[in-house]
Amino acid sequence: MRSSSAGLVVDALKRNEIRFITVLPDSWMFEVYELVDKDPYFKVIPVTHEAEGVSICAGAWCGGQRAAIIMENSGLRSATEALGRLYCFPVLLLMSYRGDVGDRAFFGRPIGRTTEPLLQVLGIPYLTVRKEAEIESAVRDATQTLDTALGPVALLFSGETVR
Repeated sequence: MRSSSAGLVVDALKRNEIRFITVLPDSWMFEVYELVDKDPYFKVIPVTHEAEGVSICAGAWCGGQRAAIIMENSGLRSATEALGRLYCFPVLLLMSYRGDVGDRAFFGRPIGRTTEPLLQVLGIPYLTVRKEAEIESAVRDATQTLDTALGPVALLFSGETVR
């Protein structure tokens, strides 16, 4: 992720009081991970599997904290079982959108082709964030949806935010 975009994501997380972060490092989201990991505002838990991260975030919500996971969209498939069982557990999914239009990596195409349909089948609302100017409102809107819908919400980062 571009440094400027990563800073905007972190600032938006703070403004929306999302402090608890699980992370499975991803090359496109690594700058966000580095910033939250160095900032004492956040409680950062590295995980070994996306389903583990989603489940830990659900536990954080039970303890009264808003939570997010940082991961690549390829991990969505790995987290499907946990996400499918997260009825009434709001977790913000911050995902790089590999395989989106404009991604030059050939290996991302199969991942990108299934990302949005999988989110739709799981009933997870999502926004694709392609411009830095969209970051603040996307995090705000996602947080409002977390609070009202009481379920996961995904933000897919692509375009100028990651390249």
